[in-house]
Amino acid sequence: MNQTPIRLLDACEELLCRVDSVDQLTARRLASVAGTTPSSISYHFGSQERLIIATAERVYKRLNAERLSMLNAATQKSSPNPPAVEDVIAALVGPSVRWSLEPNSKYRVLVHFTSMSQRSQDPEAYRSVIEGIEHHQVFIHQFRVLAPWLSEADIGWRMSCALGIRSQVTRSRLRNEMLTAHTIDFSDAEQVIARIVEVVAPMFRRAS
Repeated sequence: MNQTPIRLLDACEELLCRVDSVDQLTARRLASVAGTTPSSISYHFGSQERLIIATAERVYKRLNAERLSMLNAATQKSSPNPPAVEDVIAALVGPSVRWSLEPNSKYRVLVHFTSMSQRSQDPEAYRSVIEGIEHHQVFIHQFRVLAPWLSEADIGWRMSCALGIRSQVTRSRLRNEMLTAHTIDFSDAEQVIARIVEVVAPMFRRAS
């Protein structure tokens, strides 16, 4: 089996976690870390941009697997009853928050990927990663069990809002600290997750 593609993916992931800007990532540098030639990038992935997209997709799969693992753990813990809505929300937003605060996580890969997708002349190349919702469907099903009075579209909208809050929290720390008068420790992942859950959970409760 040809290991060159895997070595290139590993090298790209490693370097994306080290560089300040994706512009610092050169084909020569990638090839050197992977122990191959720059031409192998085009041969196996078509372009350096496509290699980065494939790398980000692999990292996203790990992040999503962690979400689903947390959801499964919450489901098993509460069985035979459904899990608490707070635990489902924590599984949805928690991994991203933790990754964003862990120095050794692969979160920077996703940050660089997002930046590239916003600048790319080929947005279609990013669509399958950015718009992939397979794992979200699992959460929609669980929320439907917990909030049967909400339609699937209503739940999808609430999930989108929850993910939007998560994104603002992970990307705008200084602004969040000022807006909250420094009453929340944004370096404490568990505190941040708990505060997000506190805001999002009422969206899934029946209106009185």
